[in-house]
Amino acid sequence: MLRGAIFAALALAGAGQAGAAPIVLPGDEQSRIEARARIEALRLNLESYPSATTVLRVWCEDYGLAQEPKIRAIPVTGADKPLRPDDRAALGAAPGEEVRYRRVQLACGDRVLSEADNWYRPGQLTPEMIEALETTDTPFGTVVSPLRFQRRTLSSRLMFQPMADPPRGLFARPRKNGPLVVPPHVLEQRALLVKPDGTPFSLVVENYTGEILTGQLRPNADAEPVTLTADAPPAAEDEAQDAEAVE
Repeated sequence: MLRGAIFAALALAGAGQAGAAPIVLPGDEQSRIEARARIEALRLNLESYPSATTVLRVWCEDYGLAQEPKIRAIPVTGADKPLRPDDRAALGAAPGEEVRYRRVQLACGDRVLSEADNWYRPGQLTPEMIEALETTDTPFGTVVSPLRFQRRTLSSRLMFQPMADPPRGLFARPRKNGPLVVPPHVLEQRALLVKPDGTPFSLVVENYTGEILTGQLRPNADAEPVTLTADAPPAAEDEAQDAEAVE
């Protein structure tokens, strides 16, 4: 569950997209514990449900991050990043097979919650899917939703340790209960998207920003728990939206 799985919200300062003014947390012990709990709750849900977009949309709603809890995929044009040999092997790409790259930001309102790199095998997609990816700003997961893909987590890495003191000698130790500055990214998730027969066709690296630690948990967030791994399949009109798992 996403609702009810997270501690009461922190009194946080700072907002805006990654790269803007840093987010600052209270430095007291309870606030550090709750920050760590929030990151772990996000990680648990990302590893338990195939759609990262759905997780972020519920997160956005529960914490009141925008007037309309809608996740937008913002393409980063002109970006390029080589695919590592081990990642190419995990993707199942044959020697000489074409692999294309796509980078996006996932935003709720004016807050960028995730920055994602996506490498995909165009040979595993239909011509219509390739055309949509090359000529529109439609999220990757929406385009490939007819493939009925699943998500396999390869690794998960905490990039922010609210409970840890800074290593001795590397930088100044903050005063007791002093403000705690959040780095641009707090959690990295690496995952494969695979077809029902197990064939991988996309590899994503998602970096979740400090913006996930902003906002306040709404009073009604615990009223009706939402099980993201519901037994019943989503309605047809919701399925395409929920399939935006990789952006």
